[in-house]
Amino acid sequence: MHATDQKFGITVKKETNFSEWYSQILLQGNMMDYYDVSGCYIMKPSSMFIWNKIKEFFNEKICELGVQECYFPMLLTKDSLEKEKGHLENFSPELAWITKCGEENIDVPVAVRPTSEAIMYPYFAKWIRSHRDLPLKLNQWCSVLRWEVKSTLPFIRGREFLWQEGHTVHLTKEESDKEVKIILDFYTEIYTELLAVPVIQGIKSENEKFGGASYTRTIETFISDTGKGIQAATSHSLGTNFSKMFEISVQANTEGKIERTFVYQNSWGITTRSIGIALMIHSDNKGCVLPPKICKEQIVIVPCGISDKIDLNQKNAFEIYVNEIINELKSEGLRVHYDNRENYSPGYKFNYWEIQGVPIRLEIGLRDFNKNEVVLVRRLDGKKRPVKNENLGKLLQSEINLIHQEMYNKAKENLENKLVEVKNIKEFNKFLNKKMIPKALWCGLIECEENIKKFSTERNKDGSVSISGAKSLCIMNEVEDGKCFLCENLAKFLAIFGRTY
Repeated sequence: MHATDQKFGITVKKETNFSEWYSQILLQGNMMDYYDVSGCYIMKPSSMFIWNKIKEFFNEKICELGVQECYFPMLLTKDSLEKEKGHLENFSPELAWITKCGEENIDVPVAVRPTSEAIMYPYFAKWIRSHRDLPLKLNQWCSVLRWEVKSTLPFIRGREFLWQEGHTVHLTKEESDKEVKIILDFYTEIYTELLAVPVIQGIKSENEKFGGASYTRTIETFISDTGKGIQAATSHSLGTNFSKMFEISVQANTEGKIERTFVYQNSWGITTRSIGIALMIHSDNKGCVLPPKICKEQIVIVPCGISDKIDLNQKNAFEIYVNEIINELKSEGLRVHYDNRENYSPGYKFNYWEIQGVPIRLEIGLRDFNKNEVVLVRRLDGKKRPVKNENLGKLLQSEINLIHQEMYNKAKENLENKLVEVKNIKEFNKFLNKKMIPKALWCGLIECEENIKKFSTERNKDGSVSISGAKSLCIMNEVEDGKCFLCENLAKFLAIFGRTY
């Protein structure tokens, strides 16, 4: 055994200690590291690569819609916050204020953005004077700071995180509504086409929609091992709420009259939470399982049995063979890494790359070299088979697509099996506690949603909360008959519910 063959690996089970398991796969999978400010995390190259792939995909999509990239400062004043006081009430406990420079108090304290409406919209009012200035479509990639008072979790709920926020302005409601849905479809594609994660599209309840929005479209998914739903991305119709607040208006022809008209606005965003969702859903007790289309290394090559005892000519021929394979794979657009580190045994490397979650491992020894073969090992299920070194690039590209589809199908089947229809609060709580997703006819009233949370909360003998209550994840569609499963008022919606992150 080499000196470097120390024992390492995931020491707890996903099914029995999810929190510790998640921390271990992130750290040992080189996705992140903890920072010395609570709730802030270091994104390492592997996770940053995934985020950049998401950026690349989404930028291409929104550019086709005429969205342009911009960047606004991260600081905002108290005066600008006052204008959207109602909207930012939800963010007030999370606002981080800069009040000092060195030992001196700042005359006008500034907050670090939790979101950018109050920063951007005064300038929209300045720039937009005529209907000819519309539509205005801007997007920025940035970090935001929300001083979470709740417990934090890497990628899922942090104080500082990366996201994109799109802000668009339209003359008509029809144009605005159309874009809200298109953007949500783009987010759905990020999850299904890149991350192999199934999602459920819907609309947020009045209680759960974005503050100040007319309505919020959302995609939701589910972490089955914890029994918790999780919001994956949102697209908001702001109606004219913010344009009235910030006086963003144009002269427009309304029913034959030229009059001042307040514009319609949208905002939409996706965050690095997407990375955490994919890792939670796909990874296993051996470590990370990475979606193959989006990970930094899709294929790792591990030489086996190549030592200093081998004839130099044979060793050189072997290296030429491996490099030819690498060049072929790269020519097919595959991302490949050759792990030729010395003083590390093949067994150590197998274990290391398994924890990293690289989708395909190619093992190549002298016997494989002599037979013009490689041994293909899939991270997803550990299946191992020899393959000929002929059209290897095309074969592996097909394998990548196959693995992606299998990961998606497995996750989709799991999600669908978790959905269960319920008719009353007793059934609701029964299935909620079995880590299922209750689906029910619902009135949609804010008071009713508050009661759902109240009746599904579990408490200790001293009255403290032991398990938090559920809320609506999203409204799936409208209904015309039936009664609400809780209050028995007329049902308006079919909705899904769950405990959440």
